[in-house]
This record gives sequence, structure tokens and C-alpha cells, in this order.
Amino acid sequence: MTKILRVLLASVGVLCATAALCPASATSNTGIVYCVNGEVNTFNPQLASGGVIVDTLSAQLYDRLLDVDPYTFRLIPALAERWEVKDEGSTFIFHLRRDVSFQHTAWFTPTRPMNAEDVVFSFARMFDKHHPWHSINGGHYPYFDSLQFADSVQSVKKIDTYTVEIKLVHPDASFLWHIATHYAPILSAQYAQQLSDERQQERLDRQPVGTGPFQLSEYRSGQFVRLQRNPHYWKGVPRLRQVVVDLGAGGTGRLSKLLTGECDVLAYPAASQLTILRDDPRLRMTLRPGMNMAFLAFNTRRPPLDNVEVRKALSLAINNERLMASIYYGTAETAASVLPRASWAYDNDAKVTEYNPKAARQRLEQLKIHDLHLKMLVPVASEPWNPSQLKTAELIQADLARVGVHVDIQPVEGRFQENQLMAMNHDLTLGGWSTDSNDPDSFFRPMLSCAAIESGTNYAHWCNEAFDDTLHLALLSQQLSGRIDYYRQAQQILAQQLPILPLASSLRLQAYRYDIKGLVLSPFGNSSFAGVYRDASNGETP
Repeated sequence: MTKILRVLLASVGVLCATAALCPASATSNTGIVYCVNGEVNTFNPQLASGGVIVDTLSAQLYDRLLDVDPYTFRLIPALAERWEVKDEGSTFIFHLRRDVSFQHTAWFTPTRPMNAEDVVFSFARMFDKHHPWHSINGGHYPYFDSLQFADSVQSVKKIDTYTVEIKLVHPDASFLWHIATHYAPILSAQYAQQLSDERQQERLDRQPVGTGPFQLSEYRSGQFVRLQRNPHYWKGVPRLRQVVVDLGAGGTGRLSKLLTGECDVLAYPAASQLTILRDDPRLRMTLRPGMNMAFLAFNTRRPPLDNVEVRKALSLAINNERLMASIYYGTAETAASVLPRASWAYDNDAKVTEYNPKAARQRLEQLKIHDLHLKMLVPVASEPWNPSQLKTAELIQADLARVGVHVDIQPVEGRFQENQLMAMNHDLTLGGWSTDSNDPDSFFRPMLSCAAIESGTNYAHWCNEAFDDTLHLALLSQQLSGRIDYYRQAQQILAQQLPILPLASSLRLQAYRYDIKGLVLSPFGNSSFAGVYRDASNGETP
């Protein structure tokens, strides 16, 4: 995210000048307060690599062409009511819904329904490097850049008012799953034209206009985002008048807010807090398997970590079972692969890295590695894949110290981590990946492809042509069995080369007040709050 965009985002912050403007005030009867630890660098998920905009806000502000059913894991219609696949998987025709309105905001009033022009604009901006909007606010689209879609999409064109054709250079069996992610929102071309006329194009990504159930009302940097319901929402008017996303507290601070009623929903509570949450009759909790992965990434461009034998030796020193007990408290399973076990391409023969500190020390001695000092970048925010990243880092630090390796932990905020990762002066980093796609490609390419280095999502800075070629062959295959075979080969390459050490695949946790109803927890990412409501008849207790 560019420095200019961050400054512009801060400029739309609304000061909490009176008690009525603060998140918890005047909300209990009209909406909910959703507490999550994070920061907002943009309101457009096209420009994001994760975080609050993707995990929380995107489903409220925007819709996509397709959605993923959180229970069946199947693609379902959204803004496209139906679609066709032609030319052996290289041409896709989308038939759009009619009478879908964009949001009416203080900065934009639409004069027509959503149509093909909006879809063409939304995708052409990302995929066409010569598009006049491609470079606005930085020109970086981390998720799709990591997939090299700018090179693989041949054309995006309007067939008629409510029909769009997207043609690829080569067949891609994963394409529909990628455009069903929250990284592919449908934006308003009419709003973009208005901003062009006003020569204020940068506002597109900081003053959002979508077709989602809620629209931006107020934002205060680092504190809260207030959303108000979209009365023109095509699925029906949301039951809540407003949703306040409280960004300002982490760890025990968020738990305290939930217990005192200042928060109605607590996203990603720490596993160590489960006993407190379960014992409180005013609260409910949901747990679901998650499509996520926590990992330790080795910077494979820096010696001695450019040596795979050194990476394997360090991995033997890490006590993953202790991580499971001390960080997840039974809410995750030890990872043996980059893919979660719920993935249809998971390799059942994959083995969890052995914990053997004696062997680790012996290997380091054989490699003549002595008095090794490493720097580890560690994000401070809790994430779906890891509720306590600093504690995880400290445990890994202690494990490596037992084999004579000194680790300096450097805590970093989200956007600063991106900058420091690209600067390449780190040795290790804790990371993770979560996707709202059931396709394995949404793990492999964004995390570990050569293209993902430049997009900033390949934390290991690892590039392997055989791995990339295997992923490409998997996309060309129209048979599921063929794709599974290729992805098994990909997992075997990763096990041999070990650019990252998979740590855990975590359950998704969410705690909320007893009177909150209709809250769906998706294994893929955030869910719309359109169907959420407060049942006053139940009060605070069962």
C-alpha cells in the first residue's frame, strides 16, 4: 500500500468528538459491535493481501460474481445468476442479475443498476496493465499479481448489458474459484467515471461504493469503522441498522470488552480464553474447520538459509506439539502440508516434521554452522491461523536456542511487515494464509510461486521452476484426478525443499453475546452480516 493512500485514508477519519460517535454508544438497540484486532490500509480488497478488509469488511461492502457456500463448499451464484465454461476451460460467460443497485452514499448516487460495464471495469483494472485505472493508488493487486492473472487473462469484454465474457490465454481449472474470493469485488464504473471527471481517482479505494449489505458511514484510523445498512440491498434490507467494527483493542482487552458488553462479537479469541468463554452463560461460541495455514518462512535468499539442509536442521529443533498445547489448546492440528487437511488435494502420505533437537544440533555441526544469529519478523495482530503470534515466536526462539541458534524477535505491524519483507533483511518470519476458496491453487500460487515474490505474498522469497511448472499443469487438467496427482507432486517438492515449515491448521473461533442471532462462521473467511439480528426477547442470559 502506498504512503499516499495511507495518508488519504487517515484523512477520512471521523473524530470521536462526542459520546454518541464512539463505537459502543447508541449501538445496542440498532446494531452490533464487532471486535477484531487489525488496521485498515484501504477499503478495496483488490489492493489488500489480507487483514481486516478481506477478513471482515469486504463481505459487508461488496459482492462478487460468485460466492462459496460455507456448508457445501460449492460455487453458488451471486451477482452472476449463471455462468458457462467454454473452450476447454479458457472462456467464461457470466450472465448478470438485473436490478442490483449500488450503494447510495454521501459521495455517490447511482443512476443505473449494476451491469456489464461495472464487471468489465472491476476486472480490467486489475488485469490490464494499460488500463487508465490500473496504476491508481499503487497499481499492486497482491492476490491476483501472485497468480499472474495480468498475463493469463486475454480479454474482459461486455457482450451485452448483462453479459460478460472473460477469455484466458490458457485453460485454468481454478479460475472460477479465484474470482469467487473476496479479492474480486465488483466496483462501480459510474462512480469511477465521476471521480475521473473530478480528477480525484484516488478516492475510489478509500471511499468505497459496492453492492453489499452495508456501506461505509464513519472511519477513525486505528479505532473503528462504522457501517450503516444499505436499504437498496438486492437480497433484502439487512436487519441491523449499523455494524461498528472496533479495531482498537487486542488480546485481553477485546475479551474484557466482550464480557462487559462493549463488544457483541469477538473475532479470533485466543485459545487460552476458551474456558472463560465457555463458562459465561451470556456468551455463545462457534468453532469450524478453517481453510488456513500457519507457517514459519525461511528467507531462502539469505545464507545460510539458502541451504535446504540448514532449513531442515532448524525444523528438527522446533517442538510443534508444544506449540499445539501452548498456543492452540486443542483448536488446531499439527500441519504436515501447506494444504489444510480439509482440502480435496491434501496428500494423506504427508508427514509432520520430526522433533529431534539432538539430530538438529548434529546436522548443524556437520554443516559447520556455529553461533548462528537470526532475525525473525513477527506480526503482532491475532489472525485466523494464529491467535498469539508473539508467543509462538518466543516458543520457537527457545527451541532454537537449545540447539545453539540465537533468534532476535522483531515485532512488526501489518504494513510495516510487508515493507520489511520486501527489503529482504530478515531471516525468518511467522506467517499464515487463509482463503475463501476451496481450490488448492489459492494456497500454492499466492504463497510460494515465483510471481508471488514480487507481489509480496511469498514470504520465503523461494522460486522453483519445477514447482511452478507442476502448478501450471494442474490448471490445464480438466480431470480432478489429474489435478490431485499434480498437487501431490507439488507437496512432495515442498517437503523436499522446505521453503516454509507448516505449523498448524486452525479451527476458526468466534465468540458472541447470547442475544446475537444469524451469525454464520465460514471456514473460508468472513461472512456477510446481512442476516444478523439481536433477539431482545432472550435478554442477556438463556
